[in-house]
Amino acid sequence: MDNAYLFIVVLLCLLAIGDLIVGVSNDAVNFLSSAIGSKVFSFRNIMVFASLGILLGAMSSSGMMEVARKGIFNPAAFYFDEIIYIFMAVMMTDILLLDFFNTIGLPTSTTVSIVFELLGAAVVMAIIKIFESDKFLSDISSYINTEKATQIIIGILLSVFIAFTIGAIVQWISRVIYTFEFEKKSFFLSSLFGGLSLSVIFNFILIKGIKGTPYSNMELDMLNYQTINSFVENNLFIVQFSSFIFWFIFSTLITKLMKWDIYKVIIGVGTFALALAFAGNDLVNFIGVPIAAYQSYEAWIISGLPAQSYSMVQLSQKVATPTIFLFLSGLIMILTLWFSSKAKKVVKTSLDLSNQYNTRERFKPNFISRAIVRFFVIFNSQIVKIIPQKSILVLNRSFTPIRQTNNQNLPEFDKLRASINLVVAAVLISLATSLKLPLSTTYVTFMVAMGTSLADRAWSSDSAVYRVSGVINVIGGWFLTAVSAFIVGGIIVYLINLGGVQVVAVIIFIILLIIGKNYINHKKENKLSIEEDKALIIESNSYQDVIDDTGSTIEEVLKKSFRIYHLLIEGLSKNDDNKLEKAKKITKKLSYDIENLRDSLFYFIRNLEEKSVSASTFYITLLGHLHDLSEDLTYLCKISYSHVANNHRKLTFVQLKELFLIEENIIKIFKKKNQAFSSNKQKGEFEEILMVKNEALRVIESKINTQIERTRQEEISPKNTTLYFNFLIRSKDLITHKFELVEKYYGVVKKL
Repeated sequence: MDNAYLFIVVLLCLLAIGDLIVGVSNDAVNFLSSAIGSKVFSFRNIMVFASLGILLGAMSSSGMMEVARKGIFNPAAFYFDEIIYIFMAVMMTDILLLDFFNTIGLPTSTTVSIVFELLGAAVVMAIIKIFESDKFLSDISSYINTEKATQIIIGILLSVFIAFTIGAIVQWISRVIYTFEFEKKSFFLSSLFGGLSLSVIFNFILIKGIKGTPYSNMELDMLNYQTINSFVENNLFIVQFSSFIFWFIFSTLITKLMKWDIYKVIIGVGTFALALAFAGNDLVNFIGVPIAAYQSYEAWIISGLPAQSYSMVQLSQKVATPTIFLFLSGLIMILTLWFSSKAKKVVKTSLDLSNQYNTRERFKPNFISRAIVRFFVIFNSQIVKIIPQKSILVLNRSFTPIRQTNNQNLPEFDKLRASINLVVAAVLISLATSLKLPLSTTYVTFMVAMGTSLADRAWSSDSAVYRVSGVINVIGGWFLTAVSAFIVGGIIVYLINLGGVQVVAVIIFIILLIIGKNYINHKKENKLSIEEDKALIIESNSYQDVIDDTGSTIEEVLKKSFRIYHLLIEGLSKNDDNKLEKAKKITKKLSYDIENLRDSLFYFIRNLEEKSVSASTFYITLLGHLHDLSEDLTYLCKISYSHVANNHRKLTFVQLKELFLIEENIIKIFKKKNQAFSSNKQKGEFEEILMVKNEALRVIESKINTQIERTRQEEISPKNTTLYFNFLIRSKDLITHKFELVEKYYGVVKKL
């Protein structure tokens, strides 16, 4: 049995490596977004700053490991075998949850997941022990560290509101003082901002980093034989004031003499500091449980007692985490940061939601976001009535962005807001770390960015409802994480308690299958999605390039429409609602993509060269035809799915045969269209396509007439007849709209 527990400990260590890789891939953007969004450094330099911060943060995170040992439950109330089962359930749940949320594209927090996994697994194990010992459920407080757990949960939840509020207040005050023309302000104001920002980072991040290391307890001669910890605690005001004076002088010198950009310095140091805070605070999420399990196993082996009777009271004591574990963890985090492609993409959500300029919105509005925006619009209108008009004019001047003549490659926000994001987030995270609270860096960095965006008026009347909807979606994902972590962690620990090591092996096998399947499916879908999205994006600025890109767009739309039509006929022929459901999903995605093209009309026109503005008329006409096409497909999906789902009478063999004949004609047309758009210089192929238009429509007209006669002479279901007529009529419209696309495109190509 000893070997079985050793197997579990080794497995936990392997899971920790996987957790580090997956977790950092998702969480790394928390400290990269401000630097990337401001575009003041190359991506390589940003990664260097972050890597140095991660290494120092990892080496100073030992104290946070106590959360995994005794932050959620009372270890003395459990035996070794029960603790190991709890830890195993937590790590397996964490891997499952992270993979699940990554697969469906919902943001999650590793801090929230680990806290609620520990809580769920410990509660279920405590309930099992209570039932086995004939105690009462009210005794669960002796197993769960309710006071600390409540403190952690409340801290995590409050961080959402605190981070948003403080971020908004600090950004608003900074913008009123510095305006959007902050770079034109006196060097004194720039130095003052630099001194405050850098001293805050130094006081709450760098000193915290030193305090977390073993060297902080060394007595130094220069400090009158005090340790660094005791000196800072006894002379807090002097340290902070001295720090401000030093950094103010430093900022003055580099701005006045060396002509350095103080905001770039703040962003570079802030990225380093936030990475340090992230590693110091979040490392427990990835390795805290495996390290606690390893130390528990060591203590149990030394005791020589049976696993079922060895109390884990030792976990209640403060135990230093081996430095080698912290170093290796930091190294894995850095390697993941450099080589993970996922870490470079997830940042887009927060950047889009905090973008200062007009951008394509990623989220759809909902009734909650509309209600919130409407409420605050009314509230703001009442506040405006109270404030003097002169004050409003002054404030409006402070919040008037600088007009950008070049719309290409603009930063998502300016250097002032990027600095505020980093400083405020770093302060909040480091404070929580010093209090041994596993504050979610995801919550803090995201909500600070949202607060500064709101205060900076980045959420305009055109974008507010979309941005608020995005924030609601993200927060909803966080709550879903907490509930899922608690439930799944409890279920897995219950199953392990029933079956022991054998169940562990089975669950691990199932997890590997799920992760493997999700990885393969996601890779295929992602590749297909990238190709399709690329084909449906028109970002050219010359007439000829617009024509070329439009050809690719039309080709992709026609390809999708043919696939949908094929699924509809196949679904109707087999009475298979799964095929029809798939057709509905593809149609919904196609309609969404076309709607995005319509929403991007403003950016398309603004991006055009002066001599190519006439391409706008062609593009607008194209969008109209694409919209008509998507409406035809949406209607066909709706009536087909409704007919099958309601179990109405199937189409007859003759009707299906006629539909297959129509589809066969469409296949021939589609192949010729595909060839034409793949080589748009071959105008003869366009002419050949347009010539078969009347023939295709004639076939459908003949089938409509045939069905009329059939209806008068034969006993046919009314629902069957309605479906068939509507399907034929809309198929006719579908072909018509397809040919309108071809005719319009061919007309423009012919002119060129």
